[in-house]
Amino acid sequence: MQFETRAIHSGQEPDPTTGAVVPPIYQTSTYKQDGVGGLRGGYEYSRSANPTRSALEECVAALEGGRRGLAFASGLAAEDTLLRSICGPGDHAVIPGDAYGGTYRAFAKVHERWGLDFTPAAGHDVDAFRAAMQPGRTKVVWVETPTNPLLGIADIAAIAQVAHDNDALLVVDNTFASPYLQQPLALGADVVVHSTTKYMGGHSDVVGGALVLADDGLAEQVAFNQNAMGAVAGPFDCWLVLRGIRTLGVRMDRHCANAERVVDMLTAHPKVAEVFYPGLSDHAGHDVAVKQMKAFGGMVSFRVVGGEEEAVAVCNRASLFTLGESLGGVESLIEHPGRMTHASVAGSPLEVPGDLVRLSVGIEAVDDLLEDLRQALG
Repeated sequence: MQFETRAIHSGQEPDPTTGAVVPPIYQTSTYKQDGVGGLRGGYEYSRSANPTRSALEECVAALEGGRRGLAFASGLAAEDTLLRSICGPGDHAVIPGDAYGGTYRAFAKVHERWGLDFTPAAGHDVDAFRAAMQPGRTKVVWVETPTNPLLGIADIAAIAQVAHDNDALLVVDNTFASPYLQQPLALGADVVVHSTTKYMGGHSDVVGGALVLADDGLAEQVAFNQNAMGAVAGPFDCWLVLRGIRTLGVRMDRHCANAERVVDMLTAHPKVAEVFYPGLSDHAGHDVAVKQMKAFGGMVSFRVVGGEEEAVAVCNRASLFTLGESLGGVESLIEHPGRMTHASVAGSPLEVPGDLVRLSVGIEAVDDLLEDLRQALG
């Protein structure tokens, strides 16, 4: 089946009792057993499994071409469970040099105290990842592509080879691209991470995360910890993400088309010093993005002439672009990463430029978006 068909049907067969075409919300904590140990469909307690969550997990696995999907209460909950499943005190990880601030915070403020060492590497530089490896210690190579917020592109297949040559796993955060635009497991990744809050949910009304794993044994290990640690997605949240996934393909087409028009305007604007977008032919990762992505996504970042205060002023002057964190919803958002989503990396090697503005380009009429950006830029 093609992607759009899987998005609507995988894990979402009509309810066998009523014929309802949308999976029910199983808002229950426990299940009647047919005698001691006699489980109906394998369900006993909703931390361990829930039919609505099972539907979402089957769907995300199908979309990413993985062996198993697992749904969590947030993207960071998914990351934490995964890292505690594959790493221990004394181990080492390699992460992108411009990783999402929350991911960096988890490594630097949580997992490093637990004994997990890490090294940032430039996401577009395969040699930097190779140089950062510590044979015998490096258990995981963590990649975002595109990265947040500088839209760096990592060559998934090449970095997968580096990881596997060193007996490490490659984890790819595919949140910015979504499975519609990019399939990391097919390129050699071992695990895909999503904040389902973003493009998968698509409507800024749910917080969630997901993992998709290529290996059955690793999937069983992570699923055990999912149950043992307990940061699972609730049934209503799973239902909302499933609702969003059904329109993921058509939404991503519009996000990408609108973003390309926004990029065209920004690159020609005298108040814009630099635009970060992998669809630009002079972007450092453009050739790799062409090779591994269907299109270039709905995220755009740019540097403002006039420095940090002017960048903040641009964010404050926007009106149709809502000033807010997060991304991937149908509405357009604008933010100042240095003071908002990436404040946690201030003073670190991952600190972002103060004059940077990040856009999540929504699916509104693009001429309205362009008009709002022009007035915000002054």
